[in-house]
Amino acid sequence: MTYQEVLENARTRVGPHCKACPVCNGAVCKNTVPGPGAKGIGTGFIRNYQKWQELCVNMDTICENKPADTTFKVFGQTFDLPVFAAPIGAMTLHYGDQYDDLTYNDLLISACASAGIAAFTGDGTNPAVVEGAAKAIAASGGHGVPTVKPWNLELIREKMEMVNTGNPFAVAMDIDAAGLPFLKNMQPPAGSKTVEELREIAALAKKPFILKGIMTVEGAKKALKAGAAGIVVSNHGGRVLDNCPATAEVLPAIADAVGGKLTVFVDGGIRTGMDVFKALALGADAVLIGRPFVTMVYGGGIEGVSIYVEKLKAELADTMAMCGAHSLADIRRDMVMTPRDLERL
Repeated sequence: MTYQEVLENARTRVGPHCKACPVCNGAVCKNTVPGPGAKGIGTGFIRNYQKWQELCVNMDTICENKPADTTFKVFGQTFDLPVFAAPIGAMTLHYGDQYDDLTYNDLLISACASAGIAAFTGDGTNPAVVEGAAKAIAASGGHGVPTVKPWNLELIREKMEMVNTGNPFAVAMDIDAAGLPFLKNMQPPAGSKTVEELREIAALAKKPFILKGIMTVEGAKKALKAGAAGIVVSNHGGRVLDNCPATAEVLPAIADAVGGKLTVFVDGGIRTGMDVFKALALGADAVLIGRPFVTMVYGGGIEGVSIYVEKLKAELADTMAMCGAHSLADIRRDMVMTPRDLERL
């Protein structure tokens, strides 16, 4: 299959809300929830994507002519490129009945592992979702990151015991999920967590703990105090709060504040290998990509994921070579230009 064939096939299999658009930018689905859209009027999703497009890359081919190395190492693991599949849940609600959370996670984990990357898995009210993810991660040799939602502490303890059985190389919590309605209605209450509570949760993880949903420098510093080994600069794809800045807009300041002290991931509107390059230039160590992986799974299963990963890898390597970066460590802030930089020319 080709990438275009996967997209075309996905349109016949994904649910009524997602259209498997040629460019997944939020313009069509906008505020369709249930569905892949964003909260409120849907601007968060669109802004995330648009801000990556506003960045330009600086071409420089006066350098040594050798292949670009996209290899990424983190938490004792080596991956073919600095890209991970983001956690997505409630599959039947948002994307139709082709896959439920268990079958989606199971396929995604094995597909990503085969493609040389890893997947973050979602969480849900059904405990079988986390149990299934742990089994799939164990079967892949620990190549996955289970993501637990910010439930009340009693339930988090139970979930952490479940995910530990999979021996993942890291464990995450999407703290930004505090804005999801079903969490707010729980008894005992779930949602936002203090630094002290997060410190306890990080200890329960027993693995490098990644806190997803950081959008401010202060939030990043709190995550560091809580013992997080990594953060994901993320606004949950615009799905939990409208009118937030795009992740590309806040990433540089956050990376400057905590980069080197913990691993900085970023998500939100990243679609191509060139977008990955831009994210790394702004200070991220790696990226997460969500909605496009859903399209690849629905349109091509394991083959679809492999095709997308190879596409990302080729695009990243090409951008690196054309900008004079032979390794990820060579990618610098001055290899991209912001709209403000362009105005100064």
